[in-house]
Amino acid sequence: MISLQHWHIDKPLLIGLILLSCISLLVLYSASLQAAAIPLGQLARLAIGFGVMLAVAQIRPEHLKRWSPYIFAIGLLLLLVVLAVGADTKGAQRWLNLGLFKFQPSEIMKLGVPMMTAWYLARQNLPPRSLQIGGAILIVLIPSYLIALQPDLGTALLITGSGVFVIFLAGMNWFTVIGLLALAGTAVPLVWTYLMHEYQRQRVLMLFDPTLDPLGAGYHTIQSMIAVGSGGFFGKGWLNGSQARLDFLPESSTDFIFAVFAEEFGLIGIVVLFSLYVFVVLRGLFIAFYAQETYARLLAGSLTLTFFLYFFVNIGMVTGILPVVGVPLPIISYGGSSIVTLMAAFGILMSIHTHRRIAQA
Repeated sequence: MISLQHWHIDKPLLIGLILLSCISLLVLYSASLQAAAIPLGQLARLAIGFGVMLAVAQIRPEHLKRWSPYIFAIGLLLLLVVLAVGADTKGAQRWLNLGLFKFQPSEIMKLGVPMMTAWYLARQNLPPRSLQIGGAILIVLIPSYLIALQPDLGTALLITGSGVFVIFLAGMNWFTVIGLLALAGTAVPLVWTYLMHEYQRQRVLMLFDPTLDPLGAGYHTIQSMIAVGSGGFFGKGWLNGSQARLDFLPESSTDFIFAVFAEEFGLIGIVVLFSLYVFVVLRGLFIAFYAQETYARLLAGSLTLTFFLYFFVNIGMVTGILPVVGVPLPIISYGGSSIVTLMAAFGILMSIHTHRRIAQA
């Protein structure tokens, strides 16, 4: 019998991802008012995602390192193309229409930016010097700026975070960290004035008091907080959540799927869900810690911390401690390209870990 290691699959990580996928199908069935189309669509997307994960896991880390500049360059080129001829959807120009399907180039950069940043820094003597940090920051900010112009500020910030994680893990000292944070703080007025659209500013303002516009910019936050709070300790039970069933909760299958879960399964369910996410993150950090090569270690650490960042931002958005930025709950939310990208990232983690074992054997 062929073992999972033969297929370069990390068993603990696979179990965590399968359990999260099962929860996704369970909650999406409820959020979609028991319509089978959405959970079946999610099942198909998850199957594709796991297939991509398996395929990527077969690629040795040294090949990923060699391909990093090319993946980054292709992603950068596609971002320029989408700004020129991209499909306009709801006022945002984020997609390339390829006839049979639409493709979002920013998804490539969720992997391309940390891969390229890790490739660049792994070629230097670590910890990086100021000039090297400056080069890495340029690698991160150029695609992030192009994505912000689409406009997709939420994705731009998260991709920026994925690159910053690589720089931090490379050994950047705390003096430099504080200096960069201060520099970022001085850039906030410029971002507010020149990069953010009016609806994005309204979302930030609603963070402080969503009741200022309860039927407009604050509606999403108010309804999601009602759903989360009404779940109590044990929850209302599967299929018994009122906010989604009565159509009060917007985007209940995507960005606000956590509110549906919290209302139906309560605090007990939230603890279980959080435990699964923490397990996956800890496993990813374990893989990063025992990686044999600098590039693999930086990339694995960044992909793991970025996964946690997506989870943290979505939960913060749904519970009203962060602005609504349109970030899905990883693996749980209904989606296509985002799931494939996430699974590709986990395929990279598995490749890094299982090929390390082979090298040691």
